[in-house]
Amino acid sequence: MILYTGELIGTAILILLGNGVVANVLLAKTKGHDSGLIVIAFAWAIAVFTAVFITAPISGAHLNPAVTIGLALAGKFDWWLVPGYVVAQLIGAFIGQLLVILAYRDHYRATADQGAVLATFSTDPAIPNNLSNVLTEAIGTFVLVFAVLYITGPKFGDSPGSLGALDALPVALVVLGIGLSLGGPTGYAINPARDLGPRIAHFSVPLHGKGDSNWGYAWVPIVGPVLGALLAAGLWHLVPVAL
Repeated sequence: MILYTGELIGTAILILLGNGVVANVLLAKTKGHDSGLIVIAFAWAIAVFTAVFITAPISGAHLNPAVTIGLALAGKFDWWLVPGYVVAQLIGAFIGQLLVILAYRDHYRATADQGAVLATFSTDPAIPNNLSNVLTEAIGTFVLVFAVLYITGPKFGDSPGSLGALDALPVALVVLGIGLSLGGPTGYAINPARDLGPRIAHFSVPLHGKGDSNWGYAWVPIVGPVLGALLAAGLWHLVPVAL
């Protein structure tokens, strides 16, 4: 149970700080309004660092179903733990988004742009094209999971997690690089829980004038990251690892 609790807490922190910066940049009358993608990318990297640093000793700090699946496919994680990790990550993402809503409740009321409001919850494409959007998410997640596989080393560890507290900085830097280099087309979900949990919150939590939750796009940041994780694990098995 403690493993799942760690994933829940870590993913909640990830979303609180990650979508918190999106809210700061996009919502009306904030101190950080309109400060741009670079601010978002750096803050998401800090969100990853903070969440991984705190929860790595508890659960291994996957915080992402794509990472969990990739580690399981690579033989670094027990498959029987995967469903519980994914559920904990989704719940944590939902809770983290609730905290974002509480922190920015006045600014949600002041924001008339429904697209901006949804963007503080979930991703959407700059140019809607399902094939291109899936490919972008798959490529970004491939980089993340492939890097995590090398950061965690070639052997299955003693604990059912994979990342240690000292791995927080390299993982955060990988996420920063993905955001700055590949974040333009889709907003780089690279994490099904990061998108789906907050999207459920957008759908279920009453917000004045919030608009549609764009469920027609919701499958893209699920399928794309899972495909990227599959490709990363497959290539990891083929490429020699220096011990």
